[in-house]
Amino acid sequence: MTTQFPSSTRDPQPAALSVLTTRTRPVAPTQAPTHAGIEAALSAATRTVVITSSSYGTPGDLIGTLRRVDYHNLRRGVRYRTLIPDRARSIPGLATRLGSLALAGAEVRTLPEVPMTAIVVDDALAVLPNERHDGRLGGVAVFRLPSVVGTIIELFELVWPAAVPLVASGLPDCPELTDRERELLALLSSGWTDEAAAARLGVSVRTVRRLMSAIMNRLGARSRFQAGVKAADRGWLARLAG
Repeated sequence: MTTQFPSSTRDPQPAALSVLTTRTRPVAPTQAPTHAGIEAALSAATRTVVITSSSYGTPGDLIGTLRRVDYHNLRRGVRYRTLIPDRARSIPGLATRLGSLALAGAEVRTLPEVPMTAIVVDDALAVLPNERHDGRLGGVAVFRLPSVVGTIIELFELVWPAAVPLVASGLPDCPELTDRERELLALLSSGWTDEAAAARLGVSVRTVRRLMSAIMNRLGARSRFQAGVKAADRGWLARLAG
């Protein structure tokens, strides 16, 4: 049921808060009032859109869902910045969608943990998940309060520089490492140089560096050391040792 959602940010006297609730029975995403409301807010964007999702790709994530209006906005010159968890890089379907968004011109970055879930349009309107009394999400809340919008942007700008840019060309077609990637990771983790690893694998040093760059992009790592830490966290190194 839709209780209120302004169709434009240019309404004469916009409400400071409006709430959209989802229906109790399942409906197709294109028919859900929340999706329609969010699309209305995004369609009104003229300068910037910020999307940050701590639960990107999980069922019920209304904020992080990619929409056709996002691509339309990018073609119109609206600047997009999207912040999501590192784990999305290794999920083929999600990674493909993120790659297409990046190729369309959006700036996409990842962090191990994203601290909030929100959409901010033109630094003037914020869309946040609406938590019900029972703790479950019941739709979205839309704010035009400068203090709320400003706080979200301030936190976003604080973590954005530390996030790792997503390179669309290096995203995986499958969630698992290839045999060659596994062996390379094992060699480099054991202290082998690029030259020694290349000789062991029978490939060029350039190929070793390209493969390592792809692994780092998949993990959302800025350095090889960070890639090793993230690989260990995922259990990849333990599997290699076994």
